[in-house]
Amino acid sequence: MADKRDYYEVLGVERNATADDIKRAFRRKAKECHPDQHPGDKEAEARFKELNEANEVLSDPDKRARYDQFGFEDPMAGMGGGNPFGGAGGFGFGMDDILNSFFSGGMGGSRRSGPEAGNDLRYDLKLTFEEAADGCSKSFDFYRTENCDVCHGSGAKPGTTPVTCPTCKGTGQIRQSTGWMSVMRTCPNCRGAGKTVTDKCTSCGGSGRKRVRRTATVKVPAGIDDGQTIVMGGQGEHGLRGGPSGDLYVTVSVKPHKLFRRDGSTLLLDFPVSFTQAALGAEVDVPTLHGSVKYRIPEGTQTETEFRVRGEGIPILQTKQKGDLVFKVRVETPRRLTEKQKDLLRQFDSASTGREYESKKTFMDKIKSAFNG
Repeated sequence: MADKRDYYEVLGVERNATADDIKRAFRRKAKECHPDQHPGDKEAEARFKELNEANEVLSDPDKRARYDQFGFEDPMAGMGGGNPFGGAGGFGFGMDDILNSFFSGGMGGSRRSGPEAGNDLRYDLKLTFEEAADGCSKSFDFYRTENCDVCHGSGAKPGTTPVTCPTCKGTGQIRQSTGWMSVMRTCPNCRGAGKTVTDKCTSCGGSGRKRVRRTATVKVPAGIDDGQTIVMGGQGEHGLRGGPSGDLYVTVSVKPHKLFRRDGSTLLLDFPVSFTQAALGAEVDVPTLHGSVKYRIPEGTQTETEFRVRGEGIPILQTKQKGDLVFKVRVETPRRLTEKQKDLLRQFDSASTGREYESKKTFMDKIKSAFNG
């Protein structure tokens, strides 16, 4: 068992995680490496199987309790020193169960003939900087697979019903033997449904499913940030055989602003001021997302100095509070001066005593100290 990773580590949860925590962690990680998203990727396939195995144990209270007590060395495992988590004994699942889960959409002990949850969907929603900051409602179109509205998902022509599959006798599985080993496989005739359709629905061609264009409206909370996701429960693809629908994950993409940036709930702004304003101090109009505010910068303000305007930042999610606006002063050196302006600056420089420039005076003192010992 030295090459097996701890199941809690595989799912990325603490050992005191709740059942809901485990379920959420499994669904999130499984989507990242699902074979449907990575066709032909053996590493993703192995990762997916590892997640399924961990979820099978930790989502079952009895199996989890035994794992917490004994780890991989479960004394109830089968004799012969084999894997305590596969075959007879142990946690009761082997490679055939994992493969069955792999092709049926999840671990949980149910066969393909039982209810199966629909796939989750993802939609990338583009927002302006202001829409993300203030919140909004957005409508968008997307496609999802639904049960046929004519045959209601059965695949059979209205007035007829599916019949029991003659190959698997309704179990959805067949047993194949290779030498001494017997393995359960999904029935190739009914694809695990346990029933077959002799008179197909003309609307869906007997599949029981249709790809449909739908419109959804999502309420975007104020303060949402780029890359965050809103979950619209039950808006994903319809489940099979009475299973629940999947969820629709709406991931936000926020367009950059021409003036502002954000760091969490803090709104950031680079604010240029003139040499005169910085030297003498001035009352300036600082732009915000909703107009401007008056702010007094003190005389002698240096470039890169930051000032904070309380409550003019980004709303904090799920609260009534707002962050602050922090603007950084950029002192602009004048260009293309007239001769008169240059002459006035020379007069100013001639009248300077050196005390006006603290950094320069400190720097010159350091030079003198360095060369004079």
